[in-house]
Amino acid sequence: MPFNRFNPPTKQRAGLSGGISGLIEAEKLMQVAFVLPASVCIGWLAGWWLGNAVHQKWIEIAGVVFGCVSGLVYVIQMAVAAEKKTTMGDEDQKGTPDSRP
Repeated sequence: MPFNRFNPPTKQRAGLSGGISGLIEAEKLMQVAFVLPASVCIGWLAGWWLGNAVHQKWIEIAGVVFGCVSGLVYVIQMAVAAEKKTTMGDEDQKGTPDSRP
C-alpha cells in the first residue's frame, strides 16, 4: 500500500482584484437590508400559524419578537465578523511589530 503524505492546502491568493473583493464585501453587508425584514416576517407567519392552531393570539406577537431578536443576533454576528476581517487586514498591512525603521 503506497504512502501518501498529507499536504496541507496552500494559502489562497491573498486578495482578489480590488473591484471584485469590494463587490463581495458590499454584497455581504447588503444582506442586512434583507435579513431583518425577512426574519420578522418569518417569525410573524410562524406565530400566526401556531396561534391559529392553538387558538392563542399572543403567540403571534411572540413570533414577531422572536423574529426581531434572531435577525438582530445575525446582524451583530455579521458586523463582528466584518470588524475582525478589517482589523486583521490592517495588521497585515502594518507588518511585524519588530520591523521598525
